[in-house]
Amino acid sequence: MQKKVKLLIADDDKNILKSLSILLENDFEKVDTISNPNLIISSFQKENYDVVLLDMNFSAGINSGNEGIYWLNEILKIDKQAIVVMITAYGDVDIAVKALKEGATDFISKPWNNEKLITTLKSALKIRSSQIEINKLNKDKQNLSEELNKSEKILGTSAAINSVLSVIDKVSNTDANILILGENGTGKELIAKEIHRKSDRKNNPLITVDLGTLSESLFESELFGHKKGAFTDAKDERIGRFEIANGGTLFLDEIGNIPISLQSKLLTAIQNKEITPVGANNPVKINIRLICATNKNLTELINHGLFREDLFYRINTIQIDLPALRERENDAILIAEHYLRFFSSKYEKPLLKFSKTAIETLLNYNWPGNIRELKHSIEKAVILCSSNILQAADLMLKQESINNKSDNWPLKFEEIEKTAIQRALKNNSGKIIDAAKELGLTRQTLHNKINKYKL
Repeated sequence: MQKKVKLLIADDDKNILKSLSILLENDFEKVDTISNPNLIISSFQKENYDVVLLDMNFSAGINSGNEGIYWLNEILKIDKQAIVVMITAYGDVDIAVKALKEGATDFISKPWNNEKLITTLKSALKIRSSQIEINKLNKDKQNLSEELNKSEKILGTSAAINSVLSVIDKVSNTDANILILGENGTGKELIAKEIHRKSDRKNNPLITVDLGTLSESLFESELFGHKKGAFTDAKDERIGRFEIANGGTLFLDEIGNIPISLQSKLLTAIQNKEITPVGANNPVKINIRLICATNKNLTELINHGLFREDLFYRINTIQIDLPALRERENDAILIAEHYLRFFSSKYEKPLLKFSKTAIETLLNYNWPGNIRELKHSIEKAVILCSSNILQAADLMLKQESINNKSDNWPLKFEEIEKTAIQRALKNNSGKIIDAAKELGLTRQTLHNKINKYKL
């Protein structure tokens, strides 16, 4: 059980208070006892206890449980997420059900079994830990979302993006696992947020994990959690992302970056709908909606033995192919104007507009970094511009990524070959098999040339 937690015990029997205090003093940083129920609220407000053990009956000869439920409701008025475990000498099932319906976390009967009592409190503290972490995550997200939600929307009128939006509408209210494929910067996380927002789970957490940033040593601890003492640095119990997302949506970004050695652990968790924290003996059931995303070609990884085919089919009930910005007709202008309005307001530079040449440049640019690159380009231009009209030069785009109608080819054969391969890869969203067909090459030949030019 975790240290640094505070427990309040309220019971009219002072002998019980003493027994419980002795039993639990080694597991809690602070154990306070109260025999007078009128002191419960003032004590709870003062200390903000992690768990309250609350007697159902305080008056002699009364066993209705109404007194305990009254004080339970008073505690919940102060903290709707308070963890309150009810305790009674009668073990009446109807009273237990009533207390749970009123908001109690659990129920214990007198005389209690010490092991069962400790187990119940462990479960209660686990809930409390989850609440604290979820509240922190939600607070951090709220601070960001107030600004980000103003600027991050799914924008566009092209057939390509409308097709994606149509799929989102169809799958949101299901629990089907979703795989989002697309280049870097195309807005895969934004699509995941939109699916969650339109789902029945929208009032529960959306937890995002960037798998590309997780080392192998932290993988299990981060996703599944760990028990105190499970390994050298496990000084406290940790709730994993799967469990934090329980009842909501778990978004695993960059799933193509998971080492093959760890993929079986993820597959087992998804398949069995349960996880086992590091150092724990018993599995924990989970209820999540899974959304995954990657910019990698998983079929290619499977062919090279770098991604499990069974994991691919498990996460890929519905696949959403997110188009690159260059494939979305004139959406680049619509999105650019949106970010121009947003950053003009943010940096207090009203009335900014694009010049005709700037618009032409936006349309002709290949956007290798997609919407992320577009957003950053507009923000830089707004910050550094010296007039109300943004020129093409203000965008500071890479000249090599601007389509040139005169199409001046390099003179050296290797440069021509390299450029042709780059274009074929872009035309086929990085898919080597399709690019090889376009170029009239075998897949292995194209793979060798990609390595040769370090593409």
